Amino acid sequence: MMVSSQTEFLRKRARRKWLGRAFHGLCLLSVVIALGMLAVLLVYLMVQGITRIDWSFLTSFASRHPEQAGIKAALFGSIYVVIIAGVTAFVLGVATALYLEEYSARSKFAKIAKINISNLAGVPSIVYGLLGLQIFVHSLHLGKSVLAGGFTLAFLVLPIVIMAAMEAVRSVPPSLREGSYALGATRWQVIWHMVIPQAFPGILTGVILAVRRAIGETAPLIAMGALTFVPFTPDGPLSRFTVLPIQIFNWTSRPQPGFQEAAAAGIIVLLVVLLVMNAGAVILRNRFQNKWE
Repeated sequence: MMVSSQTEFLRKRARRKWLGRAFHGLCLLSVVIALGMLAVLLVYLMVQGITRIDWSFLTSFASRHPEQAGIKAALFGSIYVVIIAGVTAFVLGVATALYLEEYSARSKFAKIAKINISNLAGVPSIVYGLLGLQIFVHSLHLGKSVLAGGFTLAFLVLPIVIMAAMEAVRSVPPSLREGSYALGATRWQVIWHMVIPQAFPGILTGVILAVRRAIGETAPLIAMGALTFVPFTPDGPLSRFTVLPIQIFNWTSRPQPGFQEAAAAGIIVLLVVLLVMNAGAVILRNRFQNKWE
């Protein structure tokens, strides 16, 4: 009987080890497939577009001739729109998170609002484009401008910033609040001097995720009326504009090989801009995180 029990135990242990190795192999295979697909994409882009990138490509406007086409207008438009969207989403997102977590955390309104904010994160981006077209372009008479495009993308990424900010505020230890109140601080002083500095690295994480999504969006900007051919840079917040994803989409729809090379080069530039913005935000986040550790 004892020998039989020991044999059964060894058999089950061997099975668990086999399942563990199989799961480990499956996870490793998933990583290899994901990195392999990314490597193939990057190699394809580099081979097709790296020779197209030069100073003329960065400083020239769009053209009907592929050898003369550049991304100056789209590059400036992307930077302006993302800055407006990021700043707007940051201000509104942090203010909303602070109200829901610090002022009305236990109210029914806060519970309903949190559920709806989570649902808004899954709404298709084209819906936000139609919303921006109606509110900012027509109702507020901003026209099909940089400002309208930035506000449209801000509302698109706002749920991401709000949810990240709420999690960051919620992670602040209650002892910091209680100690501040015990010393006679008001709620505003506690929020401004304790909660926000402690939660700021987590808030910046949400902003990084929001910028990543905003800089690559095309559908909402097309829906609200962004141009596909712009031979000028935006000269103000109410100027017409285009962005890099729209310009790339326009080039990929052309049959000429030169436009395909320009599209690949545009994707490389878009990736570089995204990496630079993310690197700056990560450095800022780490600086605040190290300051409060």
